[in-house]
Amino acid sequence: MKKVEVSRVAPPSDSQNSVSQISLPLTFFDTFWLKFPPTQRLFFYQLNLTFSQPSYFYSFILPRLKRSLSFALHRYLPLAGNIEWDPDYPKPVIFYSTNDAVSLTVAESTADFGYLSGNETHRKAIELHALVPELSVNDHVSSIISLQITLFPSQGFCIGVTTHHAVLDGQTIASFVKSWAHICKAQDQENVSLPPELIPCFSRSSIKDPGRVDVALLNQWIALSGRDHDHSDHRNSRNLKLLPVREVDPEFIRVKLELTREDLKKIRERVLRNEVIIKHYEQDQSPLHLSTFVLTYAYMLTCMVKAKGGDNSNREIIIGFAADYRNRLDPPLPLNYFGNCIGAEMDFSIARVFMGQNGIAIAAKIVSDMVSRLGARSLHKLPDVLSDFMTKVSNTNVQTFSVAGSTRFGVYGTDFGWGKPKSVEIVSIDGNGAFSMAESRDGSGGVEIGLSSTRDYIERLTGLFTEGLNSDL
Repeated sequence: MKKVEVSRVAPPSDSQNSVSQISLPLTFFDTFWLKFPPTQRLFFYQLNLTFSQPSYFYSFILPRLKRSLSFALHRYLPLAGNIEWDPDYPKPVIFYSTNDAVSLTVAESTADFGYLSGNETHRKAIELHALVPELSVNDHVSSIISLQITLFPSQGFCIGVTTHHAVLDGQTIASFVKSWAHICKAQDQENVSLPPELIPCFSRSSIKDPGRVDVALLNQWIALSGRDHDHSDHRNSRNLKLLPVREVDPEFIRVKLELTREDLKKIRERVLRNEVIIKHYEQDQSPLHLSTFVLTYAYMLTCMVKAKGGDNSNREIIIGFAADYRNRLDPPLPLNYFGNCIGAEMDFSIARVFMGQNGIAIAAKIVSDMVSRLGARSLHKLPDVLSDFMTKVSNTNVQTFSVAGSTRFGVYGTDFGWGKPKSVEIVSIDGNGAFSMAESRDGSGGVEIGLSSTRDYIERLTGLFTEGLNSDL
């Protein structure tokens, strides 16, 4: 790996509709994620031999990517700005002004593109981290997005996207990258029109705080920062310092698994035949939400608990996920709303609950109930969810589960003009107990699942995953 250049890409300055500055407040949805580590994604694109030659790539493809990025930033101006938190101000803000820009690293790698973008279970997780850029963060100013384009000569290229979670949720990230790709693919990049669903909506007037949730969340983050600073000076506690990221184990490997539509149907039928669910219907007529998300999460939860094994079957299990609230608010927000519009849900159990023959049904019931609790009335609980997470996640005796991504983002439809991605990876799941979800690349309605861990754990997990689909669960 070698860095070819590090540049700054700004929105076009000569646009007739240029804006000198934009300031956006953080909503309570944003504040919840204020200090969480950045989200890191990779989009791998395979090229034919001609297009992937350095001479062609640097002369034609890279300039096209840069130019279209500039025009995409014109539509998404806040991304070129920063999060700023003056210690004399009570809250941070998103601020863009003229001459702000996004950092773009261009690199070249001699690694095997097919290996890094493939599904082989022996891929070292740490090898993907060289393909995602760092986000510039200090106590009072943080960039919002950072990009890296890496050429693999004679093979293809990769786009690495690192984003600040307090500004962008998965839907907004997906919309921006698709907008960039849409403009890049067009013949007339300067005058291309974006589809309505990709034109960001910056209005925040429809988001109503359910009861000083924003203040409660901000106070939690300030209190957390205050532990590391002089309590006599509250200004030091008002900072943008992120939670520490667990160092990636150099022995961790990554794996991709897939549940087909037929697999999901089989899991659903088995859940509905299970005695736990039958009793549920006898005692409680409330419906089960056996969506693709619920079935996938429940199946992975049981496989991952069993793969962990160990003597302590009474270890605590934390089940968590983030959910899109755009269509759960009243009135609902448009799909193209810019920012975070996700709430977090969390539940607790113990490992042995999922290790028996009823494990998958119990897991499906728990996750279904969590989905049922989602709604505007549950948003006042967000400070409690954050507090529980911060209290329990550091406990090494607790097994934590969460999910990144969604089958609804359509990441495999992100075509810059050279075909859809060969692979999409969420790098930031490494080492934190999360797994990723995306739609199947072939568009067949299945789910692509990614995760990383030790080789022994991955081998046990993949064995249980395959065995479970071929048995009666």
